[in-house]
Order: sequence, then C-alpha cells, then structure tokens
Amino acid sequence: MVWSPLEWPVLRQLRSGDRYGRGPAVQSAHTRATQPRTATADRAVQSICPFCAVGCGQKVYVKDEKVVQIEGDPDSPISRGRLCPKGSASEQLVNSPGRQTQVLYRAPGASDWERLDLDTATDMIADRFVESRRRTWQDHDEHGRPLRRTMGIASLGGATLDNEENYLIKKLFTAAGAIQIENQARI
Repeated sequence: MVWSPLEWPVLRQLRSGDRYGRGPAVQSAHTRATQPRTATADRAVQSICPFCAVGCGQKVYVKDEKVVQIEGDPDSPISRGRLCPKGSASEQLVNSPGRQTQVLYRAPGASDWERLDLDTATDMIADRFVESRRRTWQDHDEHGRPLRRTMGIASLGGATLDNEENYLIKKLFTAAGAIQIENQARI
C-alpha cells in the first residue's frame, strides 16, 4: 500500500467525524487487518489453570495440534473468564523455547548433564526412594513408643500442581512414612 498524507490519523479523524480520535480514525491499515490468534484456531479446549488451587477455567486454542493462545473461560463458574497474570501467561509453559522436554541427569561429581529416558529416570528415583526409606526408617523411639516414620524423605511441592496432584502426593508420602511434606503455595 502506498502511503498518503491523507492517511494521517488527524486527517482521518476530521474526515470521518471521529472528533475525539477514539474510533476507526486512529486505526492503521495494519491494525484493521490484524486478527486475533483465536480466530484462526482449529478448536478450543476447556482446561483448568495449573498455577494455584483456585481452579480458574481456561480456553486453550489449538491450531495444527499446537497451542496458540490461552484465555479465561467465560463459562467457568469460578473465574467467569478472568485470569491472573500468571494464568494469562500460561501459554508460555507450553511454548517456551527454554522448556525442558527431556529428562536431564547429572551424576554426582560430573560437570555435564546427560539425557535419560523416562523409564530409566523413574526407576532411579524409585530405587533411591525405597533405599532411603529402608535406611532411615524409625519404627519405635527409645521408649518403645511407635513412630512408624522416616526422616530421610521430604517433599516440597510446586505451585503449578493442582489440588488433585497435591492430594495424591500427600497421600503417597504419608503412606511411605514421611512427615516433612510441604508445598510452595503455602509457604
């Protein structure tokens, strides 16, 4: 498009009768041609924000099997379409170029990280968990009173876990005998 002085916002404002410059007179051709990412999405999926325990509703817009936008769900009885700044930015959790998508492991004393497959990493964690529990188990105190606990295992959960995940983690660690269980959202 060839630029013309007649397209200056002030002249458009005078020509269109938009006296205060709050309407179409102040929009450039580029702005008028801009479409929201939600308009080109293949579908919208209802979801829940992962950041805290409130459970705000989200609409996740997907195009070509890739998340393109996340907005508040107006049908949610909890948030009625509103999201906090963290919830509004949750699309970055999925699409951030710095997001880790593979398990990384640095052996004790090593200077470099190595990639592990998920099954190997899960087995390593489970073996260490069971061994620590076995090694630090306290069945009774010095007076013979039952303890049935371990002080060798603790849990500090993150604020991006939802209520259900935190509930299951609490049940798992309590069943394993751990008593040092905390969550970042409560600290």
